[in-house]
This record gives sequence, C-alpha cells and structure tokens, in this order.
Amino acid sequence: MTEELQGARITQVEKLIRPHVRTTPIVRLDGADFGLPSFPLTLKLELLQHAGSFKTRGAFTNLLTRKVPSVGVAAASGGNHGAAVAYAAHKLGIPAKIFVPSISSPAKVQRIRDYGADLVVGGDRYADALAACEAYIAQSGALSVHAFDQVETLLGQATLGLELQEQAPDVNTVLSGVGGGGLLGGILAWYAGRVKVVGVEPDGAPTLAKALEAGKPVDAEMGSIAADSLAPRRVGELMFPLARKYGSGVRLVTDDEIRQAQRALWKVLRIVAEPGGATAFGAILSGRYQPEPGEHVAVVVSGGNTTAVDFDR
Repeated sequence: MTEELQGARITQVEKLIRPHVRTTPIVRLDGADFGLPSFPLTLKLELLQHAGSFKTRGAFTNLLTRKVPSVGVAAASGGNHGAAVAYAAHKLGIPAKIFVPSISSPAKVQRIRDYGADLVVGGDRYADALAACEAYIAQSGALSVHAFDQVETLLGQATLGLELQEQAPDVNTVLSGVGGGGLLGGILAWYAGRVKVVGVEPDGAPTLAKALEAGKPVDAEMGSIAADSLAPRRVGELMFPLARKYGSGVRLVTDDEIRQAQRALWKVLRIVAEPGGATAFGAILSGRYQPEPGEHVAVVVSGGNTTAVDFDR
C-alpha cells in the first residue's frame, strides 16, 4: 500500500472535504428487526450524502487536491460518480463533462443534468462510457476523474470509514458493495485490518470475486439490476492489493436478494435505496453473510438514486 493511502493522509483529506460533504447518520438496529437472529447491526446511511451517494467524497477530493485546467474535468460513470463529479464541479465553479451508458438510471441522468454538467449518453455499459471519456480527455486536455481507480478517489471514499469508526467504534465487521472497489478499497485502507471488512457483489457482476480467484483484476460479467453502479468490466488495480491484504472475502447475492433488501429497508426504515446501495445489506438479509457470536456488523447503504418511488400516485 502506498503512503498516500495510509491513515494520516486519509485524516488530512477528511478535514479538507468536511465543509463540502455531509456527515451521514448511522442507525443502530438489531438483526431481529428484520426477522433475523439477534445481533447488533448498524446501518451507515450514505445514501443521504450530497448527490445521493458516497461518490461525492471522492469527487471533492479530486477537485480540491489536483490542478484543474481551464477546460475543466471529465468523468465516466454508471451514474452516481457522474452525479457526484457534476455536483462538486457545480459547487466549485468548474466545467464538467460526464459520460454515462444507456443503462444509467433516469434518476442519475437527471441529477447530472440538474447540476449543469455537459452530459453524453452512449454505449451499453460503463466500459463504453469510459472509452468515450478517455478519447475526449486525450483530445481536450480535461482532468480525468476516475470513478474508482484513482488515488484521490480512494482517499475520498476512505473518509467514510473514518467517519464510521468515529460514530460506531464498537463495530468489528463492515460490509460494503464492490463494483470497481473504490468504496471498499477506501474502507480497507482506513481500517487497515483492525476490523473485518467484507465485500458484497451481485452474482451477475462478480468483479472482485473473479479477481481474487485469478490473483489479479480480470474481466467479469456485467449483468445485474445493480449494473449501473456495481458492474464495471473489472475491479480497480489500486484497490486489489488492499482487498488481498486486509479483506475478508466476498459474498455474492442474487438480483432477487437485492430487491428483497430494498423492500426490507423501505418496510422497516422507510429508506429508499437503489439496487447498488442495498446490495451489501442483501448479504445480511439473505444469510449469505451470517455474523458469528460477538460480531457487531455495520452495513453501508451507499446510494439512493432511484425512481423506485412515485409520489404522484
């Protein structure tokens, strides 16, 4: 692990971005609240972050710590990262061009437009948006803000781990969704083996599971209801050593289990989480992850950009 991803640097970044991001709340519960065996359960409600997801932490870290050219910044995204970069750029007065695939949810696309970014929708998957973004950066000289495989992005997401530790120091297990691994990698970097950290992925997009099997990041399937947030082609090169050194493996969940997690969060807490945001909780609800005696589990509910609720009905 590089010095840049160690605790002292994460603490510096947290102080830098603190005026720009929300300290998102936790909710202390019990497994029995969801019809499970009794165990202490804490939910970190990062879906209440500006722009609707944890991605805002990494976006501000990039824009505040790197030299931004006059042409501005560019980012490829399944949706949440694009919304976060668009939001941060809007707040800081920086031009932003965002590339998203056609599978990006309408809620995320609308958020990007609302923040005033120049939006390009094209291709079927995140990888297509990334290729178009990289071509634009090469032509324009815009600053690339990568969704997960960038030191500054990982540092920003790591501040969630710092914040969670301050809010719930008794937690000894953390579950997080994976995707490209920016959030999981950041959490791993912060805790650095002090607690158990488990990744959770859709079984249709097992980026980290495939990488751990192969011993390196490799291409994985990209099919899931969470594909607009948890289905890049492969997990990030920067987070993978962290996952091998500090991680406690991966649990895979089905699309049905993700939907059940969304419904349970709504039924018990009236929280509307997007599929990717509910994936980590799906591992708890389905029993794919079963806490051992003495475990206090924290689950990151990472995003809420969805049109699942229609208030006009």
